[in-house]
Amino acid sequence: MPKMKTNRAAAKRFRRTGRGKIVRYRSYGNHLMTSKSPRRRRRLRTSAIITAPDRKEIRKLLPHIRKTD
Repeated sequence: MPKMKTNRAAAKRFRRTGRGKIVRYRSYGNHLMTSKSPRRRRRLRTSAIITAPDRKEIRKLLPHIRKTD
């Protein structure tokens, strides 16, 4: 059986917290920022936790991120 490979594109976009949750960065925060309000820009700087339906798909892309749960 071949080795399980990590999807490198996903590995650069997601990370694991200390409690094992998967974290992502928010979209729409790279350019055209002058038209966005300061409150929205601050919110876009923060990270967000992956929702439960998406967790299964990301675990397939990142088989070594965590074995439990």
